[in-house]
Amino acid sequence: MAGMSVSTGLISGMDTASIIDQLMQVEANSQTLLSQRLSKVQSQATAYRAINTRFDALLTAAKAVTASTAWNPVKAGSSSTAVTTSAGTGASTGSVTFKVDNVAAAHSVISDKIWAVTGTQTAADVSYGAASLDVTVGATTKTVPVGGTGSLADAVKAINADATLKLSATAVKVSATEYRLQVTAKETGADAAFDVGPADDFDIVSQGVNAQLTVGTAGIGYQVTSPTNTFTGLLDGTTITVTEPASSVTVTVAEDPSAVAGKVNGLVTSANALLDALSAYTSTSSTSAALKGDATLRQLASQVLDAVSGMSVADGSAAVAGLELTKDGHLKFTQDTFIAKLTADPTLVKNLFTGITTAAGADLIPGNSDDVTSVTGVAAKLEALAKRASDSTTGLLTALATSSDNSAKDLTDRIADWDVRLELRRNALTRQFTAMETALGSLQNQSTWLNGQLAALPSWSSSKS
Repeated sequence: MAGMSVSTGLISGMDTASIIDQLMQVEANSQTLLSQRLSKVQSQATAYRAINTRFDALLTAAKAVTASTAWNPVKAGSSSTAVTTSAGTGASTGSVTFKVDNVAAAHSVISDKIWAVTGTQTAADVSYGAASLDVTVGATTKTVPVGGTGSLADAVKAINADATLKLSATAVKVSATEYRLQVTAKETGADAAFDVGPADDFDIVSQGVNAQLTVGTAGIGYQVTSPTNTFTGLLDGTTITVTEPASSVTVTVAEDPSAVAGKVNGLVTSANALLDALSAYTSTSSTSAALKGDATLRQLASQVLDAVSGMSVADGSAAVAGLELTKDGHLKFTQDTFIAKLTADPTLVKNLFTGITTAAGADLIPGNSDDVTSVTGVAAKLEALAKRASDSTTGLLTALATSSDNSAKDLTDRIADWDVRLELRRNALTRQFTAMETALGSLQNQSTWLNGQLAALPSWSSSKS
């Protein structure tokens, strides 16, 4: 009976493989429960990180509001499509009217000499005619070796390879059989003008000139020049770029309260997205909420709302600047109200969102090291809350996610241990059932032998004589 498969049950008549599988299902209940716990813990870690991402977004939006540069934005505009403007941080307000006399141009020359080619010849097939060429930029002349085979194409390569010249050369095919050498400055402006070779060897294609504006009327106003088409000094902090000549162009730089409102609106949007995520992950009525009823996260949601409802500014609440809470636990922002209040009282509105106060400490003397700092502004409160929650090393959500990761690792190790334990148990059961089948087989053989022996015994009969 050696080698009999335990799954056959040929001797006992039982489906021993099925019996072992059923017994192993019972044995594996503990591992199954661990796997269910692992899935839950992994879902919790994912949820904590998803919420942490929302807090990161809130932190970014809050910083955009609390930044000092956020509260003095300006916007630049131009009356002409020929002029574009961009106002930087701290740009001065005001306006200027000017005429664009001309735009900047790059200096470009082309050779008088013509190189003739025939058939399929190119610039690489004709000799430049000299071992070098002189390039003069300003008062400096530089001799450039042609190199290579001394071809026109080699002269082009030599000019392009010298980065100090800041020139771009090309062999221009002016007809089916003629090439000329054109060289152009990579930079615009009068100072980038240059000469190649003797003055009469190259003709000017375009003269390098500066862009020029005339502010005021001719003879009374003044000119402003730039080697490029960009002017940065006409109005402090404002960049002006010209694209073509134009007359009577007015550039205006004015305060832009809508830019501040946009940052506040971004803060409100981020806060509401966070509140929605907290609600979804902790909902007690949801069957799929990974952090159902999590008290820590519910407290964080309350703190987000408290940042708005708990204002303690003497001049009023955030509602005066268009920020309030809704009945369903969200933030509502009315931009028109905000802009109107910001225009009327910018100091108050800024304090409502960014206020931080410092009071004397235990010694009752302001300015000492024991002074107590309190955050009062809405954005400042949300920024501080987001930092506490999402800091990559000390943040609350970071700690919760790490704790879940550690639990998941422990459960994974325990599940792996059960894999070994269950394998050993299956082997033991297999051996036991194999031994049973073997024993039954031996008994069956003995029974068959005994029956044969009994059948072989002589029969006895008795008769009367």
